[in-house]
Amino acid sequence: MSVYAPDKVLVESAALTVTPLAAAKIKSLLTEKGLTEHGLRVFIAGGGCSGFQYGMAFDNNPQETDHIVEANGVRLIVDAASLPHIDGASIDFIDNPMGGGFRIENPNAVSTCGCGNSFRSASGAPDSDEGMCGCH
Repeated sequence: MSVYAPDKVLVESAALTVTPLAAAKIKSLLTEKGLTEHGLRVFIAGGGCSGFQYGMAFDNNPQETDHIVEANGVRLIVDAASLPHIDGASIDFIDNPMGGGFRIENPNAVSTCGCGNSFRSASGAPDSDEGMCGCH
C-alpha cells in the first residue's frame, strides 16, 4: 500500500487498508453518485458510547496535512488528528440479511460499542455522552 505524505513524497505504510469487497462497494457508490474523482475520507470524532465515533464521507479536497492512501484502487483520505487512532485499521463491507455496511477493524481500540460504530483507544477519549450508543 502506498501513502502520499503531505509533501507528496511516496512512502510505504500500512496506515489504513480496505478489503476488496469494501473497495468494490466504495467504487460502486462513487460511480452511482457521479463522484469518480473523489476519495473516501475516514475520520474519528468524539462521541458514541465508547468515546470516539468513526465517520466516512466522500471528499475531493484533501488538505496538506491529510494522509492519502491508495488501496485496492480506492483513495482513502485521513486527517492528521484521526490517523493515530486508526493507524493499522482495516475497512470491510458486511452484507447480510440482518443489515450491513462498512465496518472498521481497529487494532487501536481497547473497547468498542456493541454495533462497532464507536470505540475507546488506549490513549483515552474525549469528553462524550458515554452510555448513549448510536446503534439503538
